[in-house]
Amino acid sequence: MSDVKISRALLSVSDKSGLVDLGQALARHNVELVSTGGTAKALRDAGLDVRDISDLTGFPEMMDGRVKTLHPKVHGGLLAVRDNPEHVAAMREHEIGAIDLVVVNLYPFAQTVAKGAGRDEIIENIDIGGPSMVRSAAKNHAHVAIVTDPSDYAELIAALDANGGMTSLDFRKRLAAKAFSATAAYDSMISSWFSFADQQQFFPDMLPAVMNRQEELRYGENPHQKAALYLPAGPHSKGIAQARQVQGKALSYNNYNDADAALELVSEFRDSGPACVIVKHANPCGVATGATLLQAYEEAFACDTVSAFGGIIAVNRPLTAADAEAMTQIFTEVVIAPDADAAACAIFEKKKNLRLLLTGELPDPARTGFALKTIAGGYLVQSRDNGRITKTDLKVVTKRAPTEQELADCLFAWTVAKHVKSNAIVYAKDGATAGVGAGQMNRLESARIAAWKAKDAAEKAGWAEPRTIGSAVASDAFFPFADGLLAAVEAGATAVIQPGGSIRDEEVIAAADEAGLAMVFTGMRHFRH
Repeated sequence: MSDVKISRALLSVSDKSGLVDLGQALARHNVELVSTGGTAKALRDAGLDVRDISDLTGFPEMMDGRVKTLHPKVHGGLLAVRDNPEHVAAMREHEIGAIDLVVVNLYPFAQTVAKGAGRDEIIENIDIGGPSMVRSAAKNHAHVAIVTDPSDYAELIAALDANGGMTSLDFRKRLAAKAFSATAAYDSMISSWFSFADQQQFFPDMLPAVMNRQEELRYGENPHQKAALYLPAGPHSKGIAQARQVQGKALSYNNYNDADAALELVSEFRDSGPACVIVKHANPCGVATGATLLQAYEEAFACDTVSAFGGIIAVNRPLTAADAEAMTQIFTEVVIAPDADAAACAIFEKKKNLRLLLTGELPDPARTGFALKTIAGGYLVQSRDNGRITKTDLKVVTKRAPTEQELADCLFAWTVAKHVKSNAIVYAKDGATAGVGAGQMNRLESARIAAWKAKDAAEKAGWAEPRTIGSAVASDAFFPFADGLLAAVEAGATAVIQPGGSIRDEEVIAAADEAGLAMVFTGMRHFRH
């Protein structure tokens, strides 16, 4: 028979939420409750009859509770195959009673680490008996039900009430699968702590990566692909995956990808004045700062009004009604902000398909962490690109030094170029992008495309000249030849920021001097493939 009557349950939980309700439900079905320590006390305090684990095993809990469930009368009762005559005979000979249900959640290891506890306390919160019972019960799911998550108590109670105190095999299979996932995640967090925190290994021999599925998405990058959103099981920084969606239809795979790109870039300005980023297909098509968010948005939008259609907007300050009015004049997929007032939300609400995401604080652009990429047969893992450049890091390599305004525009363009797919060329003037060239196979074409886009923007806006005239230009990697720089000169740039490091640096510097440009080297590149 696949249905199993629950006659005896072993309960040992760190998280006591829902415990009493579960205990009362089990008691209604005449289930004998066996428990340990604080769990037993909580059940007794609720007026329930509980048998101590020491009474079951014949041994007291010892060594500060380290040894209490590691006993043959526990694991024999969990692992015995009930329809195997030899197992039944062994149970009878050694007076081992069957345990039909185990309810366990493990010591709060991750929470102990997160609160900054000392090493000894962290080690004490490595559960041994709990995972052992979970694995024994899950292995023997043909006869034993294992519950590791308080959110499953209600389903367990409903199953018992509907089936006369019995559980079905299908239900126990699902619980067993979840139980093995729980112990795998638990061990992964312990392994990670030992590797990264305790042993200070940057790239450990084994890289544990356990994630919980947050939601299945409609499809992947293309309709024939499947997709889902997963969150790290352990401690992690917050970002687009934790944003509160105020309105709009569910986010797609591409929405998440593009929104993440927008959030990462706007976070570079989290400690500066109002800033706006517009992203299309994971590349910024317009970025600007301003005295107000509205001004920043209008300047960013003016950079490329065509690409902005159906794009992602991200800002670094709470949104007001004036901002919302401007942003809803064209079709926009997603708007991201730390917050939005009621008037702004009411305006966005009129655009039913627009997703409004509120993030609270913006992520720290200088945070550490890993970037992971799949390749055929493996994974590439690297530290995330959190490199940042300040004025003091720059080296002037031309005869003419940049003015203060040129220097500010150089640093602004450099910040944006970090988030543009290579080969990246970004023109900027007065705290706004003038033209963005992305993802080309050579730097010269990126420079030309960015200049062309700036001319197109000027024509659409009715400006007398493109904003590349008098601009600063950033290149995410060095100019291998002078031709890319000369294209920038032709576009009207007066200052250049680039990493340097080419074997032809002297040739490029000479070309800059001849054109009267100011050029600074960063000594750092920002390839983003």
